[in-house]
Amino acid sequence: MNMALTARLAAASSLVLLALAPARAEDPPGIEWETTSQIVMAGLPFSPPPTKLKVCSPRVWTRPPPGGDATCVNSDFVQSGNKVTWTMQCSGQMPMTGTGEITFQGTDAYTGTITATADGMNMTINLSGRKLGTCNNPIQ
Repeated sequence: MNMALTARLAAASSLVLLALAPARAEDPPGIEWETTSQIVMAGLPFSPPPTKLKVCSPRVWTRPPPGGDATCVNSDFVQSGNKVTWTMQCSGQMPMTGTGEITFQGTDAYTGTITATADGMNMTINLSGRKLGTCNNPIQ
């Protein structure tokens, strides 16, 4: 094969590859997390099994991860360094109040707790999360 033909084939191949390569879109707006929560109550002979969910959250958190009763209202959300804190109040079948705290381990994981009181009983909800990747529809 002569050099001119080889050069033309190489150029044509490059153009085909460029045409077929996907254009780089903007990064997806959300981060997909696998979250785990488990309720612990003093005096109970057992703890309910952990609950796992996949959640698409915004890249920058402005509120705690979802969960709990639909009547729960979170407020006083504060982020300081690698830690976020908030307060909560629920008015459902079992009214309760509490506080939450999450500490991020880098950008790929977190651990935390929610401490709540309902009808004079104290409970702790242990939280953890690990980053699975990105997602397109973060909760708002």
